[in-house]
Amino acid sequence: MVSIGEVLSAKTYPGRGIVVGKSKDGKKAMTAYFIMGRSENSRNRIFVEEGEGIRTEAFDETKLSDPSLIIYSPVKVIEKKTIITNGDQTDTVYDYMTAGKCFNSALMSREFEPDAPNYTPRISALVDVSEKSLHLRMSILKSDDGNPDCCNRYFYDYSSLPAGEGRFIHTYKEDIEPLPSFEGEPAKVSLCGSIDEFTESIWKSLNEANKVSLFTRFIDIETGEYETRIVNKNQAN
Repeated sequence: MVSIGEVLSAKTYPGRGIVVGKSKDGKKAMTAYFIMGRSENSRNRIFVEEGEGIRTEAFDETKLSDPSLIIYSPVKVIEKKTIITNGDQTDTVYDYMTAGKCFNSALMSREFEPDAPNYTPRISALVDVSEKSLHLRMSILKSDDGNPDCCNRYFYDYSSLPAGEGRFIHTYKEDIEPLPSFEGEPAKVSLCGSIDEFTESIWKSLNEANKVSLFTRFIDIETGEYETRIVNKNQAN
């Protein structure tokens, strides 16, 4: 098992990614969501806090050309359950759960993004500490090897991750054209350090030319209290 920093350092364009897991002392849920971009429209974004979650917004409104797949709420919280996704399926999951339905049912109603020829996968996670224990769910909705007529939906359930261990899922397998979807189960990665060390290790490991924004959050498994960090390349510059 390698660290999340080592995994990211080996990739030039993993796209958007979600990391979830348990701290080394077993007391915290560790979470991260990052976005990357190659076009001016994709790079023209920042994360901002919104309630208990975050949303994306244009850094320079005059350069925003198409908001349809880049402006959304990646993180929302319902009670002690944190929803993290790479698109507007966050709202779908939130609405379903508010109505007493489940994470899986919400995502069964969605499919990959309509951005031919890449058909970017929709990746999602649910971090649940409502029972004073950590229960993680992850999902990816993707085309069948680029076939827009077939949507493959995969779900992963982790109710007993060891301390210091996490799972990492991202949108693109490698940096070629067209961009191939992530394959296999979420990668097993080691997690450690304070929230600032965790944030720095991910941010420094993301490709400098393509990284855009990063959100991290540590959630106390016993109390549900959390601490958040946001890093935006545009604001840093």
